[in-house]
Amino acid sequence: MTADVLLRTNFTEIPILHQGKVRDIYDLGEHLLIAATDRISAFDVVLPDGIPHKGRVLNQISAYWFKGLEGIVGHHLVTADLGKTALVPPAVADRLKGRAMVVKKARPLPVECIVRGYLSGSGWNEYREKGSVSGIPLPPGLEESQKLDAPLFTPSTKAAVGVHDENIDFSAAVRELGEKLAEEVRSASLRLYRRAADIAEKKGIIIADTKFEFGLDGAGRLMLIDEALSPDSSRFWPVDGYAPGGPQKSFDKQFVRDYLLSIRWDKNPPAPRLPEEVIRKTSEKYIEAFERLTGKKLEM
Repeated sequence: MTADVLLRTNFTEIPILHQGKVRDIYDLGEHLLIAATDRISAFDVVLPDGIPHKGRVLNQISAYWFKGLEGIVGHHLVTADLGKTALVPPAVADRLKGRAMVVKKARPLPVECIVRGYLSGSGWNEYREKGSVSGIPLPPGLEESQKLDAPLFTPSTKAAVGVHDENIDFSAAVRELGEKLAEEVRSASLRLYRRAADIAEKKGIIIADTKFEFGLDGAGRLMLIDEALSPDSSRFWPVDGYAPGGPQKSFDKQFVRDYLLSIRWDKNPPAPRLPEEVIRKTSEKYIEAFERLTGKKLEM
């Protein structure tokens, strides 16, 4: 399974700007080239093993959502078909087929915009301790994985690689962004989530929660950037078999998180190696999520 894994890119034809947890970003002048590698992170730490075809899934599913959610807020996607643009050198386009997109440049906002439709993950942990999520009080007696009466906007800090993100309340987001912009990103995040959750449920997938990132273009207009509703930025659960009261089966990297929790890793670098079985099953889950949602075969 590890033969077709791209852990990093290194192109001399175009200058690299940044290497994130998963994506390598190149400068194309007025645009950027974002290449999705097969790196995987968990608990904000990049693991030594890659997941075959993961970058292709992230790239192609994000392109699907950028186009499918148009009309709510602008987005940065220019094209995911590198072979049809003169902006990318042909040798680079060929190497990154299916796993990269050309995007508009933006000034990223310093807050990650998380929307939770179900009570899970760190939201569930906070609820058990405080009866709230990101400072938003919730009724007593809720169960793990229970659907919330209405989706919650629960922002977090945007941490560097190897540093854990921290959940913040809306007032902290206002201090970071200003009241007007904070209100705008909250509204856009909730509208994007509601539409995507409705689309996904018809395809047999529950989007339990998701993380959006936004930026401002040169004119100060809000744009959806980075990725959109991927198995890296979301919890995907199958509709069939959903039962609140505990953890759910998933199509995302929760499978990797569960393995790492089972070996009692302390969530600090260096991360442990993944067994071949975990790598294989995670790859299968990513591909299944893409094909269920889009109704298409993954472009290899």
